[in-house]
Amino acid sequence: MSTQALLPAMLILAAGTYALRWTGPALRHRLRLSPRAIHLLDTGALILLAALVATATLPTGSGDLGLALPAGVAVGGVLAWRRAPLLVTVLAAAGTTALLRLMGVH
Repeated sequence: MSTQALLPAMLILAAGTYALRWTGPALRHRLRLSPRAIHLLDTGALILLAALVATATLPTGSGDLGLALPAGVAVGGVLAWRRAPLLVTVLAAAGTTALLRLMGVH
């Protein structure tokens, strides 16, 4: 992509993101979902979280996985399962991985 097309593409994506974020509150009282649709959305969010954990845990390429990364992901997974705030979950997972690596556990 040329640099001349980069700015218009960024502006279009920003406008689209803003429009999508605006539609949620705007349509909150107009759109009613069935209990089945709500259940499917909840299940989809759980599957997406599981896929994120799997891709963060599995090694990429031929590198050694070590213990620090899966331990951090496990801490984050447990905190997310216990419904801890997102910021706490992310900081605890990153902190666990960083501390283990600082102690020489890779």
